[in-house]
Amino acid sequence: MNHLPAILGDKPLFAKRLHIARPLLPKLSDLSADLSECLDGAILSKGPQLEMLEQEVAEYLGVRNAIAVSNCTSGLMLAYQALGLTGEAVIPSFTFMATASALIWTGVRPVFAEIDSGTMNVEPSAVEAAITPETSAIIAIHNSGNPADIDALQLIATRHKLCLIFDAAHAFGSSYQQTPVGAQGDVQIFSLSPTKVLAAGEGGIVATNDDLLARKIRVGREYGNRGDYDSEVPGINARLPEFSALLGRHSLRMLDKAVSHRNELAQLYRQRLAQLPGLAFQEVREGNLSCYKDFSIMIDAGAFGLTRDELAAALSAENIETRTYFDPPVHRQIAYRQYAPTAGTLRKTEVLSETILNLPIWSHMDLSIASEVCLAIEAAHAHAQSIRHSLRQAATA
Repeated sequence: MNHLPAILGDKPLFAKRLHIARPLLPKLSDLSADLSECLDGAILSKGPQLEMLEQEVAEYLGVRNAIAVSNCTSGLMLAYQALGLTGEAVIPSFTFMATASALIWTGVRPVFAEIDSGTMNVEPSAVEAAITPETSAIIAIHNSGNPADIDALQLIATRHKLCLIFDAAHAFGSSYQQTPVGAQGDVQIFSLSPTKVLAAGEGGIVATNDDLLARKIRVGREYGNRGDYDSEVPGINARLPEFSALLGRHSLRMLDKAVSHRNELAQLYRQRLAQLPGLAFQEVREGNLSCYKDFSIMIDAGAFGLTRDELAAALSAENIETRTYFDPPVHRQIAYRQYAPTAGTLRKTEVLSETILNLPIWSHMDLSIASEVCLAIEAAHAHAQSIRHSLRQAATA
């Protein structure tokens, strides 16, 4: 091992901060014609770019309705409201807080179900065990773009006559059994924020084959105003600006190539890091395609030699940014502790949140950069004892 970790005094592998995510953006010259049209027409909202984005996304996903909204959270709120959810909804705790916060805003109680440690997605058998007479919906996540077990969840939802909703924030560009993620279940809600593979600056997409549901969501995103200035429902302002729609359209044109490249990066990470003890990776099941919004490793400190946080500190010294999604999991966050199940019930969720580390991955990241990240992790493992000693000394200084 030629590289002495920077945390032990060597020069960092990266001279500048290597960010964990960077959006793939079109060139200004590619945007100029559409941008000029927006400016010349002086339409900043509810214009042709929004309509074209919705049409193009619906065609890409193979779904009848794609409704663009201001962000994924507003899409979740509108979908929950439009479906008329009441009582309880079963969700994983290993998710972003918005999955639960949107439920609370619509007056529905989250009931947390355990995940599958391999896929990092909610475990169907745990979902069924959590269903009560008060349950009105199942809400699943495609974590990091890895498709959930859609067929198993649909069987459960059908058997119990429940709505099936997918918080698909991470998953635009992913496929389930050779079919784009988006048309399954009652509704799927995507994010278009800067960390996502399909980016529009900010924004979201609500995808559904239910025409009545789509109409309700369209009305809901306009304050509940159905067009006659009479509120049909207590809606919100969830409109997507024309500039964001324009950016989303151009991002969609680059999507397939971006997903392919992210899979190349993920394969490089897996092949290199699989040689080290104590590291595990998210399981993408046969027939599925992840867009790899994130690439995660799980660290067994006993085998690897460093804890997740110690490895993160060593990588930070190399100017490599990492993230620890989702730590704490939702049921341990202050706002949601009142809904937490009995201690120990979500042990897999808690272990994953304590050991997961997301590595840099972006749609235009050179393979050599991923290789250097691997080198930093290999060096950290080789010098684990010294790194741990250095960190402990610094903590007691």
